[in-house]
Amino acid sequence: MALRLGTFNIENLMTRFDFTGFRNQLRQDRVLKLFDMRNEQDYQRLEAARVVASTDDTRQLSALAIADMDADILCLQEVDNMAALQNFEYGYLFRMMGAGYRHKYLVEGNDSRGIDVGVMMREQTRDGETIAVSDIKSHAALTYDDLGLFTPELANYAKPDDRIFKRDCLELDLLVGGRPFTLYVVHFKSMTNGRDGVDGRTATMPIREAETKAVRHIIEQRFGKGETADKNFAICGDMNDYQERVEVIGDRRAGYRFEYRDTRPSALDVFSADGFVENVMLWREPLDRWTLYHARGPAEQHLCQLDYIWLSPALSAANPGRSPDIVRAGQPFRTVFPPGQAVERYPRIGWDRPKASDHCPIVISLDIP
Repeated sequence: MALRLGTFNIENLMTRFDFTGFRNQLRQDRVLKLFDMRNEQDYQRLEAARVVASTDDTRQLSALAIADMDADILCLQEVDNMAALQNFEYGYLFRMMGAGYRHKYLVEGNDSRGIDVGVMMREQTRDGETIAVSDIKSHAALTYDDLGLFTPELANYAKPDDRIFKRDCLELDLLVGGRPFTLYVVHFKSMTNGRDGVDGRTATMPIREAETKAVRHIIEQRFGKGETADKNFAICGDMNDYQERVEVIGDRRAGYRFEYRDTRPSALDVFSADGFVENVMLWREPLDRWTLYHARGPAEQHLCQLDYIWLSPALSAANPGRSPDIVRAGQPFRTVFPPGQAVERYPRIGWDRPKASDHCPIVISLDIP
């Protein structure tokens, strides 16, 4: 039997308007800077109109990407709350896929913007195997002190009694066709907030290292340290770090070339260094593993993998070389594709927006031993 397991950072599936841009220019959308707004009421009126119009396009595109994934279990990041998830599923996904994702799970986590991780799943796989949930657990309350993970490198960002996970590590115990399968869904600290001449990725890496160590601790505590190899589990989500990337060199007029770079050390080395879990994207070609295009003008462009499905050794051995799919048809036209990777974009995709998300969803078909 095959289980379709996917993960997608759906990018700000929100139920709230953010009107702080009137007072904080850094949070104001670029199109509103073109208009002369004399008071906050005018700003709120225009911002609400902009968000409503753009959101409808965006969520149609997000739903198209999810429909193309055709996942039995879908892990999501950047979901505002359960109401947002339910309304998106009913108003957009249902129109494309029917009553597929009847079961939805979300626990409010730690993010200051209120974005959470969630899971949607079918009652059965496409092969007719039942998917049943036996337990759900949030680990959002864990602190650095709880696990002894506070280090001097964290002192600039956190205190020992602060919570480790910037969002959560959501743990779901499942039975797929009667076989046990445990799923961990995460969304790690972003690579922003560089300081003192240090780039954002390096500066924030100690936070993500603590998060990866905490996830590993949770799994080893659950199954026994040194006894995880024969267990069926996967870690899914937006990990906001990478071990490699593809440098994009050039511009539209002169053309592009693409150069692979190993970028370790990475916070994700905690997962991969001793074979604790395996990144299924390594079963694809090195230039074809990316899930996000990053650019700050022609001088700074790269493609990288931020979105992951990590498999336990048992699941990896049961699915040798089973390459995951990456859905890139929802990417905006500004995204630069290496040779041979170009896809037909969804209708109404724009140069920068609308788009399905800034991330590409990934999905893999797995046999559960």
